[in-house]
Amino acid sequence: MRAAFALLMAALWLGTAPARAGEPDGELNPTDMNLDYWAGKAADGHFEPHICFYGVFLDKTGRHAEARRIFQRCAEAGNQYAMPWMSYLEENGFDRPSDPEKAAEWDRKLSDLGSPIGQLNYGLDLLRGHGAPLDRSAGKALIDKAAAAGDKTARDLAAHDYDPESVTPDADKARYRRPQF
Repeated sequence: MRAAFALLMAALWLGTAPARAGEPDGELNPTDMNLDYWAGKAADGHFEPHICFYGVFLDKTGRHAEARRIFQRCAEAGNQYAMPWMSYLEENGFDRPSDPEKAAEWDRKLSDLGSPIGQLNYGLDLLRGHGAPLDRSAGKALIDKAAAAGDKTARDLAAHDYDPESVTPDADKARYRRPQF
């Protein structure tokens, strides 16, 4: 299974071999099967639902700006799976400076759509006051909604008195703690 995945990743990443039409078994290396093709489509403002899949491979191979274009197209088209990726890219600032406010806005949009993932993430934003105004009661309410919808992390967070460090200890130590002095 690992070998098949590695081959798929290599084909997507290295999909630069020229396409050869007229092959007896079909076209070899069609351009619509490589990352550059879909990154170019996103740059041109094109959207098809399956374009979102390619954003993951672009991001995981370090092509964050191209992944952002794809995820932004998908998120703006209402794809709920692309919104956490947009939040992740905004927060981590791989291809541009980190923007916690934009990250929290994507979390809020997803939460407003009723997504437990969005409710958990925006609830954490509100609990921390990171990218969103500090509002512990609103954050707890969103965490409770996500927990009621079956989100295990939200249930764990509620069980630990809504302490974000209980579910994201390393991130909280490195990024979200407020200076004491």
